[in-house]
Amino acid sequence: MQFTSRGTRLAGAAVTLSALFALTACAGTTDEPATTGAGDDLGTITVGALATPAGDILKFVQDNLAADAGLDITFQDFTDYNTPNVALSDGSIDANLFQNATFLKTYNEQAGGSLVSVGEIYLPSAAFYSNTVDSLDDLKDGATIAIPNDPTNEGRALKILAAEGLIETTDEPTSLADITDNPNKYEFREIENATLPQAVQDVDVAFVTISFALPAGLTADQAILIEGSDSPYFNVLATTPELENDPRIVKLTELLLSDETQAYMEETWGGLVIPAV
Repeated sequence: MQFTSRGTRLAGAAVTLSALFALTACAGTTDEPATTGAGDDLGTITVGALATPAGDILKFVQDNLAADAGLDITFQDFTDYNTPNVALSDGSIDANLFQNATFLKTYNEQAGGSLVSVGEIYLPSAAFYSNTVDSLDDLKDGATIAIPNDPTNEGRALKILAAEGLIETTDEPTSLADITDNPNKYEFREIENATLPQAVQDVDVAFVTISFALPAGLTADQAILIEGSDSPYFNVLATTPELENDPRIVKLTELLLSDETQAYMEETWGGLVIPAV
């Protein structure tokens, strides 16, 4: 796995998201993969996501691409990682865009769900942030490290620390129990993702995903290690098995992976949000 140090990383910029930007009815479903043309009237699709970067991406698609494709996108804003899958499972939304495939798999296993991924869309780079040190190498014995408390992102943080030689873990860590050696006696604090940006001032270093880092005003200058583009944690567009081949889902996936959307991500976040294409 490759990582970007403070001297080489690219700066990102947060984009403010406007709230709901379309309200109408839903289109029907189909059991066969759909082929849609620019003139088709596909109707409305409701997509749940966090405001940044997924909400910004959805707004770009709605404002610039959706009308010509016959699609109307309603964005449902969520502020945590716990409710978007529940909302998708109970039919409150048609799709969501906030999680990687491992997170989705964990949800299905724990909740008895059957949600599916229709494809990777972008990598929301995560990073270690600190107000006290310039490098993970500067951490003193017994330093306090804040990491996410969900199995996917906790394992994500532990893997990076292990790759940097600070700890040793099992092959696929998901919790602190999977640390096999902690020679520097680091103290780990497991914290809800949404509150990790606030933890930066209280600990020596904190691991924060971009969905919460950007809205909190965390900058690339504060990141002492940014996740590399070879990360496997690309966010996916998820939906239900019944809607997997719905023409609206097919068209939305196409628009999210378009050259125009790819350029928007690169221009807006300067490499901190990496398109899957």
